[in-house]
Amino acid sequence: MDIIIITGASKGIGQQLLSQFQEKGATVYGMARTNPDQLHTMYEVDLTDYEKATAILEGIVSQHMDEASSFTLINNAGMVEPISLVGALEAQKVEQAIQVNLTAPIHLMNTFIDVLKDFKGSKKIMNISSGAGRSAYEGWGIYCTTKAGLDQFSRVVAQEQKAAEYPTGIVSIAPGIIDTGMQETIRSSTEQQFPHLRRFEAYKREGQLSSAFETAEKLVRFVNEVDFLEIAPIADIRKFD
Repeated sequence: MDIIIITGASKGIGQQLLSQFQEKGATVYGMARTNPDQLHTMYEVDLTDYEKATAILEGIVSQHMDEASSFTLINNAGMVEPISLVGALEAQKVEQAIQVNLTAPIHLMNTFIDVLKDFKGSKKIMNISSGAGRSAYEGWGIYCTTKAGLDQFSRVVAQEQKAAEYPTGIVSIAPGIIDTGMQETIRSSTEQQFPHLRRFEAYKREGQLSSAFETAEKLVRFVNEVDFLEIAPIADIRKFD
């Protein structure tokens, strides 16, 4: 039995990942602030409530420890806001973005590795990163920083797990530019907040955005086909055939 846990699973890529992994026969759990489809496998939780979020994760793992052949954690939840040049950032929004994009995934990864340290089956962590963590974009100071932090934390985990008796594989993967609510948020900003706005408007206008379905399809295949203990911890789905 393959157990998949996905954050941000109520919409966008997360929703598609949940659906497609289920179609492949996996037992899939979602964690999100909302549960619009009233799924019994979706836990409604604000990931910044670290105690509650990690307790849910630990409960799922404990429930299936004796029957599972693999566990996979997918840290997909994220937010692009605040979109603003440095000097005009709002403190509360900065804190929220750091908590959602970086602190919450760190807590979940820490719990996942701890509770599964003696599990002998396959263990994988896939962090949904961004090209913004690998290139600088004016107006995305916090988004770029948190995604770069997620990448670097993944590198550290990969290095540490080389010494583990039953290691967890980890990959931080950029999914490309996808037609989701995040892109709508970007296009609703101003050029003063985000100087690259016109380029992103053109992506939509010219049909250059990937669909959430197509991207999730590639990510599902990546999880199912790639050995996370052998691959480099930083990846880009657009380079995966």
